[in-house]
Amino acid sequence: MNKIIIVLFLFLFVLKVNGQNASVDSTKNSENIHFKYKSLIIPTILIGYGVVGLTSPALKDFNISVKNEFRDHDDKRVNWDDYAQYSPFLSVYTLNALGIQGKNNFKDRTIVLITAYLIVGGSVNIIKKASKVERPDGSDARSFPSGHTATAFMGAEFLRQEYKDVSDWYGITGYVVAAGTGFFRMANEKHWLTDVATGAGIGILSTKIAYWVHPLIKKAIFKDKINRVVMPFYNGREYGLGLSMTF
Repeated sequence: MNKIIIVLFLFLFVLKVNGQNASVDSTKNSENIHFKYKSLIIPTILIGYGVVGLTSPALKDFNISVKNEFRDHDDKRVNWDDYAQYSPFLSVYTLNALGIQGKNNFKDRTIVLITAYLIVGGSVNIIKKASKVERPDGSDARSFPSGHTATAFMGAEFLRQEYKDVSDWYGITGYVVAAGTGFFRMANEKHWLTDVATGAGIGILSTKIAYWVHPLIKKAIFKDKINRVVMPFYNGREYGLGLSMTF
């Protein structure tokens, strides 16, 4: 139980410090984004911890101890983390739909999100194939790093960036959900602590980079206007809505 408490403390520490760094990478508008290297501290520490853990006997032993703690105190597993990983970034669009405007318009925030998601997906898959770390449950050798956690923390930082000027609580809530995602990945024996830490670092860093390069991407690739068409559909069994976008 003590090791689970330590893990929770580490998650809260990341949340607190990253929130304190909110001002170091703030921007005045979507056309004037300045990357501040101090914002690299937390994701670098998280990624570094995971990388060192690949070879460190002490960190490997701690991974096993945390796994055993979860196994001793969890009688059944839940797949909450499969859905929670998406909720932070989906919250941005939900809040905007409810009339609570964030920093960027639909086009700009979507470009940022797509950029961050591509960085997360590419980096996580490349590292998984290269590292070949076996999962705690032995199901495969794609444990390092945690893709679920990376997606969740990418979304949490996205939510914080979009709404930090409205209220800090939006970002805090996103990071709590992201931390919970990582927590349940370990509780469900899908990832080691080092996997989750690295995933969190990759997720945060990916979003920061996406905001950093956004003006360049917008200027070089995308037009000034975006056309959106929402159309209902019926496939013989289900009703739904389809979204078509032209950048």
